[in-house]
Amino acid sequence: MFKGKRSLINLLALVTAWALAWGAAAGDRVEGARIWPAPDHTRLVLDVTGPLQHNIFSLSGPSRLVIDLSNASLKADLDNLELSGSPIKRIRSAPRNGNDLRVVLDLKSDIKPRSFQLEPNQQYGHRLVVDLIDESGSRLERATRPTVTQDSAGKRDVIVVIDAGHGGEDPGAIGPRGTREKDVVLKMAKTLEALINKQPGYTAKLTRTGDYYVGLRNRTLLARKYNADLFVSIHADAFRTPQPKGASVFALSQRGATSETARWLAQSENRSDLIGGTGGVSLEGRDDMLAGVLLDLSMTASINASLGVGSSVLGKLDRVAKLHKPGVEQAAFVVLKSPDIPSILVEAGFISNPQEEKNLATDWYRSRLAGAIMEGIEDYFRKTPPPGTLLAWQKQNGKGGNDVSQYRIQRGDTLSQLAKENQISVNELMRFNGLRDDRVMVGQTIRIPAS
Repeated sequence: MFKGKRSLINLLALVTAWALAWGAAAGDRVEGARIWPAPDHTRLVLDVTGPLQHNIFSLSGPSRLVIDLSNASLKADLDNLELSGSPIKRIRSAPRNGNDLRVVLDLKSDIKPRSFQLEPNQQYGHRLVVDLIDESGSRLERATRPTVTQDSAGKRDVIVVIDAGHGGEDPGAIGPRGTREKDVVLKMAKTLEALINKQPGYTAKLTRTGDYYVGLRNRTLLARKYNADLFVSIHADAFRTPQPKGASVFALSQRGATSETARWLAQSENRSDLIGGTGGVSLEGRDDMLAGVLLDLSMTASINASLGVGSSVLGKLDRVAKLHKPGVEQAAFVVLKSPDIPSILVEAGFISNPQEEKNLATDWYRSRLAGAIMEGIEDYFRKTPPPGTLLAWQKQNGKGGNDVSQYRIQRGDTLSQLAKENQISVNELMRFNGLRDDRVMVGQTIRIPAS
């Protein structure tokens, strides 16, 4: 009996050792792949079974990028990847040195490669990420001084840059029904962009227009390239339990401001940047003490303006949604750390809350939120318009505020009735407020253009 047990143990040990040896020989597998084209780069993502050693290098004549994966095999079909909109013409692969894998990207032009690995998240497992950076055709380089709508007096528009959080391989938070934050906030950002661009004296720009990722620092860099007067980042919050709900507005915390001031002073390339939005004080040639004072003054003014516009936006959101907190919160979010541009982050709601997830998935609710954000922005800039803008000229000459009136929906009101009373069509009233249908709710505020 004892000998039988020992034989069984030995057999199990042999099987285990064989399995481990086979697993080591088999190595990691590439089980899937995705491509995310963006205006200034393309991201190739390989789904792998675990962390792996890899090496990438570029070749010219013709342009190619080689990706060598140690102790790996290919189980994904790379031939079916959609390559349109990317610099990749074709993808080839073959085993190498027995247990290794080589993947070759045939390119339309030379690119700058960058690679890193990602840990598993809610949606994906281990991943190898390869970025193909287009340095010659970067949108960041083409974004300088965009054309803005001007009135006959040549007064410039207020420029609002809208940032849809996450994107591409980064889905953001995911709701109980599978609704992805990156999709919700992009749709809401586009609705807000359309509302802002309809308003005389305003121009809106998006940091991303599709499903791709933009680095956090690049989002604020884009705002600076666009000479933004305001930066609005849109997100949908999440929590480990489904109970929390409500919209929030954030501005930069003082602790975040202090760390950012130190970072700017430490990086010499920032010295040539202008402080003060569309043009102010340059740090170039200043000693550290004076540059630090100028940065502190600019950062303090930026935070105060952010708190002002954030409070205005929060007050309008209170009319269409439940608020998570009664006041503007402050945190050290990277996208808020611009020392010369007022910046706010709007959490549209908790996507982890089943009811708010359901609301955020509807055009109707997102349009209400976007309309409230627009009203808050309008209210703030009507009171404190940036110098040189059409809004500042209108305020100085007593011509602002007469083209739009606001009305709070009362019990029994209908959109058709309000349209008739104000001599405007229902469709025009819906377009003006970003509504997808003619439903209105008691307490909702709508904007009515002058007849």
